[in-house]
Amino acid sequence: MEIKCGLIGEKLSHSYSKKIHEMLGYSYELYPTKRENLEKIVRDFDYTGMNVTIPYKTDVIPFCSQISDKAKKIGAVNTLLKSSGGIKGFNTDYFGFCSLAEKCGISFKNKTVLILGTGGTSKTVFAAASDSGASKIRFVSRSGELNYENVYENAADAEIIVNTTPIGMFPDIYRKPLSLKNFKNLCGVLDAIYNPLRTELITEALSLGLNAGGGLYMLAAQGVRAGEIFTSKNFGSGKTDEIYETLLRDTENIVLTGMPGCGKSTFAKIIAKKTGKHLVDTDAEVVKSEGMNIPDIFSKFGEEYFRNAETAAIKKAAAGHSQIIATGGGAVLREENMKALSQNGHIYYIDRSTYLLASDGRPLSKNPEVLKKMYSERLPLYRKYADEEIKNDGAVSTAAEKILSRYI
Repeated sequence: MEIKCGLIGEKLSHSYSKKIHEMLGYSYELYPTKRENLEKIVRDFDYTGMNVTIPYKTDVIPFCSQISDKAKKIGAVNTLLKSSGGIKGFNTDYFGFCSLAEKCGISFKNKTVLILGTGGTSKTVFAAASDSGASKIRFVSRSGELNYENVYENAADAEIIVNTTPIGMFPDIYRKPLSLKNFKNLCGVLDAIYNPLRTELITEALSLGLNAGGGLYMLAAQGVRAGEIFTSKNFGSGKTDEIYETLLRDTENIVLTGMPGCGKSTFAKIIAKKTGKHLVDTDAEVVKSEGMNIPDIFSKFGEEYFRNAETAAIKKAAAGHSQIIATGGGAVLREENMKALSQNGHIYYIDRSTYLLASDGRPLSKNPEVLKKMYSERLPLYRKYADEEIKNDGAVSTAAEKILSRYI
C-alpha cells in the first residue's frame, strides 16, 4: 500500500518536514491551511498520516476517534494516523523533546525547571520534565504571576531553562526572552526553536559553558517517531542522527574568518562551487551598499563608519541559511558580529603566516610591521570564535578540502 503523508499548519514555507519524511522513504506534502478548512482536510483528504503544527495541535483533537494516552495527558496532538477505523491522534513532540534533552546531556531528575511560555509546546515540556523526575517546574509568561519582570528575583534558583516561546525565531533572530547570567545554579538550556539553528539564548548558554541545544534535533526525532507510526517500522535512533546531520549540513552556513589576505575569498569560491551553497562576501556587500570601495570608505568616513556598515552586512547575511560567508579581517573585533554568525554558522578560522598575506589595496595591511602587530592582536579573537582552524600556508585547494570533507 502506498504511504501518503503530509503536514497541516497555518504557515509552512520554512518547514523542513518534507525533507525529513522523504528521507524516511515515502511521499510527503505540505498543506498550509486556514482554520475554516481544517476539518475538511483532516476528515476527507486521502492520506495515511498527517503531522499537525502551529496553531492546530489542539484544534484537531475533536476530529480524532482515538487519542493516545500521552497526547491526552499533554492535551495536544501533532500526528494523525488514518485507517478504516477512524483517525487516531498521537503526540511525537514529547519523544522529540526527550531525545533533544538526552543528546544535550540534560537530565531533569531532581532539578528545578523554568519553562518560558505557556503555549502548546510548554505542555509537552512540562509532561517530559515531570515524567523525568523534576523536583520543581515553573512557567514564565508575559502577564502571569511569574513574568519576565520578576523572574530574576523569584526564580533565580532555576537549574534548567527551556524556551517554548517564539522569541528569537526567524526573522527576529537577534532577541532572547531573558538573560542567563543571573541564574547561578543553571546547568542546562534548551530551545524549541530551530530557525535559527542556535538562538541568542542558546549562544549565550554555550558561551557560559552550559549544556544546551536548539530545536533541530527535536524536529528530526519527532519526525522519525511519526514516521514509525505511519509505516509501522522501527527506524531506530541512528536514523534520527543521520537526518539531523543531513539537515545541519544542508542548512548551516560556512563562515570564513581570518586576516586580510589570508585567502578567504578564494576559499569561498572553491567551496561554493563544490557545495552549491550561495556565496556572500561581506566586504563586497558593504561596497555595494555604500557605493564605493573600502579604501575610499576609510579615507572619507573613517574606520568606525566602515565597521558599522560591516556589522549591518554581517547581520543580514547571518540570518540566512546554506551560504558561504566570507568575512572581512576585522569582523572579529565586534562580539555582536561573531554572535550573529554563530547562530546559523560553523565558523572556520583561516590561518596564514604573515609573510604570505596579500596586502594590495587593504587599508590596514600596507605596512609589514603593522600587519604583524595586527595579527598578534587579532589571533586570540580568531581562535576564540572559531569552531575549527585551517592552516593555509600551502595550496588553497588543499586547505579547502578540509572544509569540504564535512559537507560533501
